[in-house]
This record gives sequence, structure tokens and C-alpha cells, in this order.
Amino acid sequence: MPAPAIRGPFRTDLSARAAYAEGAGIYRIVPAAVAVPADIADLIALVRWAAATGSPLVLRGAGSAMGGGNVGDGTIVDLTRLRERPLAIRADRRLARAGSSVTLAELDRAAAQHNLRLPPDPSSGKWATLGGMISTNAAGARSVRYGSVRPWVQAIDLVTADGEQIRLARGAEPPPAAAVERFRRTAEPAIRAAAERIGTAFPHTRKNSSGYALDAYLRSGDLLDLVIGAEGTLGIVTGADWRLDAVPRHHAALRISLRSMDHFAGVIAALLAHQPSAVELLDRTFLDLVGHRLSPDAAVAAAGAEAVLLVELEGASVAALREVVDAATRAVRPMAARVDTALDEAEATRLWALRHAASPILAGLPETRRSLQVIEDGCVPVSRVGEYIRFVRTAAGAHGLDVVMFGHAGDGHVHVNLLPELARAGWEAEVAALLDEVTGEIVRLGGTPSGEHGDGRLRAGLLERVYGRDIVELFRLTRTAFDPHGIFNPGVIVSDGAPAISRLKAGAGAVSLPPAIAAALREIERTGGYARHRLELASSDHP
Repeated sequence: MPAPAIRGPFRTDLSARAAYAEGAGIYRIVPAAVAVPADIADLIALVRWAAATGSPLVLRGAGSAMGGGNVGDGTIVDLTRLRERPLAIRADRRLARAGSSVTLAELDRAAAQHNLRLPPDPSSGKWATLGGMISTNAAGARSVRYGSVRPWVQAIDLVTADGEQIRLARGAEPPPAAAVERFRRTAEPAIRAAAERIGTAFPHTRKNSSGYALDAYLRSGDLLDLVIGAEGTLGIVTGADWRLDAVPRHHAALRISLRSMDHFAGVIAALLAHQPSAVELLDRTFLDLVGHRLSPDAAVAAAGAEAVLLVELEGASVAALREVVDAATRAVRPMAARVDTALDEAEATRLWALRHAASPILAGLPETRRSLQVIEDGCVPVSRVGEYIRFVRTAAGAHGLDVVMFGHAGDGHVHVNLLPELARAGWEAEVAALLDEVTGEIVRLGGTPSGEHGDGRLRAGLLERVYGRDIVELFRLTRTAFDPHGIFNPGVIVSDGAPAISRLKAGAGAVSLPPAIAAALREIERTGGYARHRLELASSDHP
């Protein structure tokens, strides 16, 4: 098969392919090739080559997505060097225009010069590209007040599977294009006919990044709401316009210790009345993991607690913020074992330091015990969080698996890290069984398997259990309308039937990589070094 005629690198040597075999999730899949388009013209040429040759394209930004949508058997398309659309801030209109390879950190640095910011704040924001954030409908700790990225996106520049460039803007009729016409002709009538069913089948949670956002599309009528969260399966985002918000002038914090998760829903309801910008959950499993590293003050807060909540509040003045802190404290104190408050930045940072205590411990685990993100993104109604956490603890214990849980409490969104012992025979089957059981519990509780990270290939096979066969058929119809040749990220969102717990980066079954590249990928995972370009890992003697 001839190589595509692009100016950027296109490599099929093992070093380059191995460098892109992993992302931030659980998988290790060596691709067939790696392409790094130099510009949008290169990208369009690559898409047309893929359509003509039937070659799947696996779209990738920084590689920090958890669900496995950034690895695969086809040609990896590294989009991080698409820099022809510069970052521009329109402070007078509180807008930003940026190419898809710009990172959230770069956008926020530029916006901060005008006292503005993009409020969604995924923990990967230092290296996460804006295109990647759009692809997963990313969120973060502040989603309890500001939501996911969807409402902050005003327009998207897209390269379709037909190799056309289109722009989708809120409130504007989409331009004539083959993908749009196919969607209008085939998928849209079926989606509108199923509006009532979509309203009942979609999870009624505060966040959802699973499946295609048919519900959001029905509310807005804007095609960009389908592209947001589509993980590159409906087209390749090359740029976007973003709404910005003013940077708050003052911050305060609460640290709330709960003796029992029975009080969780009541505390969250009381806090939400005061519009916190973040409410983070540290479960007992998290507190046990970090106990030996806690400061004396944090150790007192954690002692005897089933969970600790960390709360951020924002305000325009110190006096107004003090009133909010006092009111929130009064509201939660009858249900809490302990409430600590902070009214200045330094004290708030000290209280929140507990949130980051687990990262170095998880990163430093020995090779015989890895932290794997499998049931890592479940979101349930806030009133059911206590049930969900207790179910995960019990089910994991029954399978001999340790877990560490934390998350975004105000949204009912819980991240779970599994810590399997890799030397124990059959651990992969135990992980697969746990994923199956927890998925059943999420469905029972009315939740979603993905609150903010997307499905990737990890959760694609679960969607029929979550939404039902009829809604999954609408997903398939939508995907086919946009990508009739099936070249964009096959196996992502719409399942290809592959088992979720397979082709792992850890364990005896992991495919072998050149040792130097395997070590470099492990170091990226340990240190969060996702800003590093993967071709730097490949042998430098290749042209």
C-alpha cells in the first residue's frame, strides 16, 4: 500500500509505532503507522488517502485520554503539530479562538492577561489539547458550577471523513457538505422520531460523556453538540471558538469530614445551595492510602472519617465570601464530624493539599502492582453516591482487588483506580468481572459509565446495557452518516466487539516493546509527562 503524500512525518518503523502504542489508559496496541500532519492540507490529504485505501485513522492529541480512544491498530494521527491557527483572545467579547493543538494551559495563560479564563479544568489541563477536550467533553473539579466544555464551545472547525472543511457554529445553519447532507437525510429523522425514548433512556446525571449527545442535539439543534464528545469519530476538530469567563478575585475553602456516607447527599444538597465552584470527594480508600503522608492537621481531619469533602468557593469580595463560608458551614455542620475553613489563598491551598497526596504514591507503585483505570469514570445521581461507593468497595474486595476512590462529589462523579497484583494468576479475569458487575450497578442507579473521559474502546461495549439497543442503533446511524467508510477511530463509542479487558499495557500478556521506549512510556505515565512528543522517543537515526 503506498504511503500518503503528506509533508509531515509518516513512519512505519517499529520505534515510531511503539512510541504511540500507549496512552494514559490501560491499553498497549502497536499501530500500523504514525502520521504527524504538518498542517490542515496535510490532514485532508491523509483523510482522503485513508478513505481511498480503507486505512483506519486513530486520532490523538497529547495522549492523556483514559478510555483508549487514542491507541489502535490503524495509523495514529498525531495532531499536536497543527499550529497554523494561532491562539487569539477577544477580551472585549470574552472569546478565544484557538487551534486544536493549543493546550488548556496555553489558553489560560493568554486569557489571564485579560483577567479571563476557561472555567472547565480537567486535571490533565497542563498538557491536554483543546481538541482532545472537545473530543471527550472534558470537565474537571469546577464542573459542579461551570459544567463540562460543551456550553463553552461556540464554534468548531472540522475536517470530515470526505476530506471537506466545514465550520459548525451555535445558532447557525451548517454549511452544505456531504457529511451534513447524509446526516440530514438518514440519521436526523430517526433521532427526532425517537426524541421521547432518548429523553428517558439517557442517564439523568449531572454529567455524561458517554455515547453521542443525542439529547444535547435535540435541545439545541446544533450539530456541534454531536461532535463535542464524539472522540473524533464524526470528524477531526482543527480549531474552535470558546466563551471565556472572568477570573474570580477571591477564593475560600472548606474541608468537611464525614463519619458516614449516609450523610453525603444531605451535605452535598446543602453545599450546592451556596454555588461552590468545586466539591471534591476523598473516599476512605483514598485516606487509607495516603495516611502515612498526611500532615498532623490533615490526619486529624481524616481520622475516623468514611470520606472527606474539599470545597472551593469563589467571590468578588472578601466580605461576601466570608458570608457564604459562614452560611455553608452552618448548613453542613449538623451532618459533619468536622468542618475546617480557610478564607485566604494560602490557607485554602493548605486544605486542598490533601487532594494531591495520592498521585506520588500511585505513580511510585512497583511494577508488580499497577494502578489501572478501568471503572474510573462512573457518574450516578448525587443521592445514590453512597450506594455506589459501597458497592464498588464490596465487589472489588470479593474479587481480591484493592481500589482507591476519589472524584467530583458535587456531580456524583467517582474515579476508581484498581491496584491489581500482577503476579496473581487470573487477575485480568477478576478485573473484567468487576467491570461487568459495576456496570450493572451503574445502570441500576441510573448513572453513566463516563462522566467526563468519554467511552474510548474501554466502554464502547457497555453502551447497549446503558442506553438500550435502539439508542445504540441511533449511535451507529449517526456515525455512519458522518463517516460512511468507518475510517475514524474504529471500535470507539460504537463497539467492534473486542473485549474491553485485553491488549493491556501491564501483565504477562502485554505485547513487548523496544526496552528503551517501554521505559520512556512508563516514565511518562509515572510523571504525567504527556507534553513530550512521542516521536522524540523513537530512534533518532530514522529520517
